[in-house]
Amino acid sequence: MALRGTNQEFGRPYNRRIVLEAIRLGGPLARGEIARRVGLTVQTVSTIVRELEEQRYILSARELPRGRGLPASTLRINPDGGYAIGVHVTPLGIDAALINLSGDVIGSVRRKAPHASPDHAFDLIAAMLPELRAQRPDGRVLGIGMALPGPFGVDSMSFVGPTTMTGWTGVDLKKRLAEASGLAAFIETDMVAAAFGEQLYGYGTQLSEYYYLYFGYGLGGAMVHEGDVMRGVHGNAGEIGHIPVVPEGEPCPCGNRGCLERYVSLEAFHRRGRGEEEWIAEVAPIYRNAIVTIENLFDPETVVIGGLAPASLLERLASEARSLPNSVSARRNRPHPRIMVARGGGQSVLRGAAALAVSGALSPRFGQMFATPQERLDPLQTHKGVAA
Repeated sequence: MALRGTNQEFGRPYNRRIVLEAIRLGGPLARGEIARRVGLTVQTVSTIVRELEEQRYILSARELPRGRGLPASTLRINPDGGYAIGVHVTPLGIDAALINLSGDVIGSVRRKAPHASPDHAFDLIAAMLPELRAQRPDGRVLGIGMALPGPFGVDSMSFVGPTTMTGWTGVDLKKRLAEASGLAAFIETDMVAAAFGEQLYGYGTQLSEYYYLYFGYGLGGAMVHEGDVMRGVHGNAGEIGHIPVVPEGEPCPCGNRGCLERYVSLEAFHRRGRGEEEWIAEVAPIYRNAIVTIENLFDPETVVIGGLAPASLLERLASEARSLPNSVSARRNRPHPRIMVARGGGQSVLRGAAALAVSGALSPRFGQMFATPQERLDPLQTHKGVAA
């Protein structure tokens, strides 16, 4: 992801985010290297660095001298310079975690709440937050991100059926989350949140063009292109769970028949009540065809499979790469397998949801893409990162 500063008159807050993001992604870095990477002068970078050090977002260190002169000091993100709260709402319940700037989970809580109503869910979230904030009572909380099953804004598909939050239609999610938490709030589908978390804390350090297949209670995914998660015009790109794959197949709550997630998802796995090996043998042809479709559509470096499924199930699904049909990805001398298991584990969505809030406050590209004009006010000037 290319990070470039600006010399425009209004660009000072943007440059501050650019410098911080460069340090977060590439640190430890010297001032001169930061200036080279973001296209700003060393003097401008030094001024910004001084501010960021005063605000405790970054830490400076100097190596021991190895010859004449002092080595340049290097800068890295301060893991405890800020925190964010990630929330994941599913048809089974609510998970929440406090996460620092390095993506470490400081503490997490869970509440069982099958098919919770919006009022019940937001009451639970409000009650969970003090327990999380008590983990770092003096910590600066930048915001809160919530992930839940999509798609959003589609009358016939949003909040309909067993794999999503039935009955949540018409709820102002962002407003309710902000009211429940008192923090700057960010909302995203669980599949995008998981992909974003993987990009920041998983294979995103090695890959720039890959498809993240989110295996949750439903099934979805997102293409990561040049380090950015592709969202589509309405934020619903990657809803492959509703691709019809079996003609005249099982009815789906979306109104179609034979949709992919009716066969390949945790809901489908639990509904059939079979062991992992037996279930995979049954759905393997449908699953393999889905992988080939993804490959032919996006030509990714690999398909990264992750989400809420147990690690053993994900590993079994990844092993199906040995018998995948032909596609544009069936190339000799591949540097990566066609399917890889995500590194984020069961907390990928929570880390991604928290990263929504961190990036909304600190990342120039992400913040400008997702924030409202009011939220684009510079949060680095406030103690808790809440736009005033």
